[in-house]
Amino acid sequence: MSVNGYRDYFQVLGVERGADADAIKRAFRRLARQYHPDVNPGDKNAEARFKEVSEAYEVLSDPDKRRRYEQFGQYWNQMGGPGSGGGPGGFDVDFGRYGNFDDFINDLLGRFGAGGGASGGGFAGFGSGFPAGFGGRAGAPPDLDAEATLNLSLSEAFRGCERTLAVNEERVQVRIPAGVRSGSRLRLKGKGNLQPGTGRRGDLYLNLQIQAHPVWRLDGDQLRAELPLSLDELALGGEVVVATPDGEATVQVPPGMSVGRSLRLKGKGWPIKGGRGDLLLTPVLRLPETLSERERELLAQLRQARSADPRAGWIRSARL
Repeated sequence: MSVNGYRDYFQVLGVERGADADAIKRAFRRLARQYHPDVNPGDKNAEARFKEVSEAYEVLSDPDKRRRYEQFGQYWNQMGGPGSGGGPGGFDVDFGRYGNFDDFINDLLGRFGAGGGASGGGFAGFGSGFPAGFGGRAGAPPDLDAEATLNLSLSEAFRGCERTLAVNEERVQVRIPAGVRSGSRLRLKGKGNLQPGTGRRGDLYLNLQIQAHPVWRLDGDQLRAELPLSLDELALGGEVVVATPDGEATVQVPPGMSVGRSLRLKGKGWPIKGGRGDLLLTPVLRLPETLSERERELLAQLRQARSADPRAGWIRSARL
């Protein structure tokens, strides 16, 4: 494809001379994938072809360079203008600086397609690879970080879990540690927005939200729940079977336990650094929807035998 040092860049890319920018970009992307050294390890011919394809795209994607190329042919780069001075034959690429092939392609497309050649921070001719810091603008760098909300069940937050997320058309495996809280943030390094023309990626921050549970409620390091008790259990106390996050357990309810007080189970609550918080069970009176005849008789006897008025102090305190 080279005659007396002249390369037909349109022929290199396999496009017509009147091809527009989109056709040139599509041709370059296809050929770059075909001849990339990672796809052809140790193949010097493929590497040379890859550099030739990249060189052709660098010239034809820049309006000013393409105009001079079409006007002056093999002497286009000696005719002045932005980007002149470096010979095309010295094109060089440092493949090791890219994390993956897509980063390289996006970088190259952005660099070569930035418009205006070297004036405006573009590729300053061939021979020395990509200039360091290419793509930066005056002032503060763009914020490439991104945020997303991830909803978790209480069980997932309590025990920890793994989630597979779709991030920028990429499947990402995320490990959620045990004991996270609503409002916690997880950082996924290098999974944020991509800056066109540089290959730079920001970070993705996941804002964790824990969904409400029908029984358990998280309160700081403590896990809380209401404990339904019958009238006799509240009055007489005794052993009752309760639920915990680890399964069933037996606790001792003290006689005459007042509604509003809590039973504390140490080390049975939410996971914390170095252990577990406490579990607090707050008794609530749970009366049956229907009563048997025997229960009615006993409750009637209790009413007759009751020695104290439960509202006496309340009535006195309520007077204005």
